[in-house]
Amino acid sequence: MIPAAFEYRRAISLDDALTALAGGDAKVLAGGMSLLPLMKLRLAAPGTLVDIGRLTELKGARSTPDGGFEIGALTTYAQALEATPLGFAADCIRGIGDVQVRNRGTVGGAIAHADPASDLPALGLALDYEVVLRSQRGERVVPLDGFLQGAFTSDIAPDEILTSLRRGPLPAGAAGSYQKLEHPASGYSIVGVCAIVARSGGSISHARVALTGVGDVAYRAKAVEEALMGSDGSPAAVAAAAEHAADGQTVNSDIHAGREYRTRMAVVYTRRAIEAALAQPA
Repeated sequence: MIPAAFEYRRAISLDDALTALAGGDAKVLAGGMSLLPLMKLRLAAPGTLVDIGRLTELKGARSTPDGGFEIGALTTYAQALEATPLGFAADCIRGIGDVQVRNRGTVGGAIAHADPASDLPALGLALDYEVVLRSQRGERVVPLDGFLQGAFTSDIAPDEILTSLRRGPLPAGAAGSYQKLEHPASGYSIVGVCAIVARSGGSISHARVALTGVGDVAYRAKAVEEALMGSDGSPAAVAAAAEHAADGQTVNSDIHAGREYRTRMAVVYTRRAIEAALAQPA
C-alpha cells in the first residue's frame, strides 16, 4: 500500500528535531525499518516525518569510566555488533533480521518501537539498561524495565527523542547467553531468552533473565531470577527456576505458535539460556 500524505523535515541538529516534535503530529524517522512498514499499511499516519538519520551526535558506542557501556540511539545494529565487548550480545544482534536490516536499523528505534518479538529489548533488560530521553522540557532517564509498557507502547512522550541507552558494569564473573526459537522466514523470536548470571562462593549471586516473543512486551522473568538467587546452579535448580518463565504473563497465541506450545518453549529456552551462561568461564 501507499502511505498517507505527510510532510518531510530533515533535522540538522538534535535541538532542531526537538523543535519540530514540539509542534504537533510528528514522528521521528531514523533507520525506518519499523515505522515505514507501518505507514505503508496505514497503521501509522504521521503528519510530519522528522528525519534524524544524519545526526552524528546520536551515533556511536563507548565503554564508560565505571566499566559500563553507553550506546547512541542512531547506532545501527551492525555498528553495535562491532562495538559490543560481550559475546552473548553479539550472538543476539547477529540473529536480528538480515544484513540490510542490521545495516539500517537503529538501536534506539528498536527500543522505542517496543515490538513484542524484538530481540534487543530482552538483551537490554537483562543488562539493566536505562533509556535517556530528551525534549525541549529537558532530559530524563528511565530504566528499560518499566519503559516498555506493552505491544508497540513505551514510556516516551510525543515530543521526546530517545538519545541513548546506558548501563552500569556487570558484576564480577558474570556471563550470559542469548537463546531463541526464531521464525524461519522473518527471524523474529517466537521465544527469545537472555540470561546473565554470576556465582559467588559456590552459589548464584546475580541473575537476570529476560524474555521476548512470549507476551505483549519483553519482560524480566523475576520469578526465575528469585528462584536462581542463592541456588547452587545445578541442573535441577536451573530446571526448577525455568518453570517460572511465563509466570504472570498472558502468553501469545498465533499462527506461529499456540499458547501451550509457546509457554513450554519459554521454559525450555530459559533453561537452555541459563545453562549456557553458567557453562561460560568465570
